[in-house]
Amino acid sequence: MTQDVPSVPIFQTSTFRFDSSEDYAETISFRRPGYTYTRGYGNPTLQAFERVMAELERTDSAFSFSSGMAAMHAVFTTLARDGDRVVASNELYGGAYSLFTKVLPRYGIDVSLVNPHDLDAVRAAIPGARFFYVETIANPNVTVADLERLGAISREAEVPAVVDNTFASPYLCNPARYGFDFVVHSTTKFIGGHHDLIGGVVCCAEEGMRRLRDTAIDTGGTMAPFEAWLCMRSLMTLELRMERHCATAAALAGFLEGHEKIERVHYPGLASHPQHSVASKLLREPGGMLAIDVAGGVEGGQRFCDALELAWIATSLGGVHTLVGHAASTTHRQMDPQARRAAGIDDGLVRVSAGLEDADDLLEDFDRALEKV
Repeated sequence: MTQDVPSVPIFQTSTFRFDSSEDYAETISFRRPGYTYTRGYGNPTLQAFERVMAELERTDSAFSFSSGMAAMHAVFTTLARDGDRVVASNELYGGAYSLFTKVLPRYGIDVSLVNPHDLDAVRAAIPGARFFYVETIANPNVTVADLERLGAISREAEVPAVVDNTFASPYLCNPARYGFDFVVHSTTKFIGGHHDLIGGVVCCAEEGMRRLRDTAIDTGGTMAPFEAWLCMRSLMTLELRMERHCATAAALAGFLEGHEKIERVHYPGLASHPQHSVASKLLREPGGMLAIDVAGGVEGGQRFCDALELAWIATSLGGVHTLVGHAASTTHRQMDPQARRAAGIDDGLVRVSAGLEDADDLLEDFDRALEKV
C-alpha cells in the first residue's frame, strides 16, 4: 500500500546505478526518463521542488541552481553570446549590476541600462536585443516595474523578457502572466524564508528549461538536494509568512513616513510611492520590503543601523528576522555615486526586510534608534 507523506524524501546522492550500459547511455542523453548525476542531470528531490515552483509561477517548467546569482548567470549566458546586445533596468541589485557591467562585457556582450519606468526609452532600446531584464520590485529602493506594459513591449519586439521576482515571491506576483519568459528567484530569500539555505531557480517554458539545463551541465552551479528539500519545507508556509511580512512592512512604513529623522519612505503600499497604482494592480500585497532615506546621508544611515537592537544588520532578506543594511556601503557598493543616483539610491538609504517579530516591538526599536541619528 502506498501513502502520501507530508515531506518529500531527500535523495542525498550524487550518482545513480544502472543495470546496463545501454540504460545509462539512454538516460544521460535524456532519451528516456531517469536520473544519472545530480549535477544538472536531475535528482528526484530537485525535480519535486522544480515542479512546485513551476506550478506556483504558472510556467511549464523550472530549473534550480546553487544561488540566485548562479541562476541569473545561467540565463544571461544561455541567451546571449559574443557580439550580442542586451537591455536591462538601471535599478538593479548590486550583484546583478556587476554581472551586467563587469562580467558580461568581458565576453563581448554589450549592455544598455535604461530607466524601466520610461516606457518610451525601453521601447527605443529593446529592438534587436537578445533579452530584456528587470526586477519586479527593485532592490533596494522598492520601485515597482509595470510588468504588463514591459511584457507587451518585449513581445512586440520579439525579445525574450527576463524578470527577477525575488522581492515579490510567487505569492505576490506571477510575471509569466504578463509575457515574461524567464522568472528568476533567489530562493535564499522569501522562498527559503529562514536564513538557512542558499539557492536559486528559474521558472520558464520546457524549451527554455532544456537550454538552461545544458548550460548548467557545462558550468555547474546547480542546487543540492538538501537545499531543495529546505525550500519545499518553507513553501508550505509561504502564504502565512508573506502576509506577516507585508503587514509588518506596512506598519513600519506608516510609522516612519513623516518622521523628522526620515527624509523619505519607499514602500509600494503608501499613496506617496511613485508606482503605488502599478503596485495595486500588479501585486497581491505591497510586499515585505521597504527602504528609508535617513537624514544625515551615509553617516546618518549607518548610525541608525548601528543603534537598532531587535533588527539585525545583516546581508540577505525575506527571512524570519528583520534585517537592515545601508545600501551605498554594502549591497550596492559596486555602483559608483553617479550610478546610484541614476537608480534612485540616496546616500542615506537603508534597506529594510521586515521579519516575523512583533510589529510593536519593531516600531519601538526603530523609534529608539532614530533618536540617536
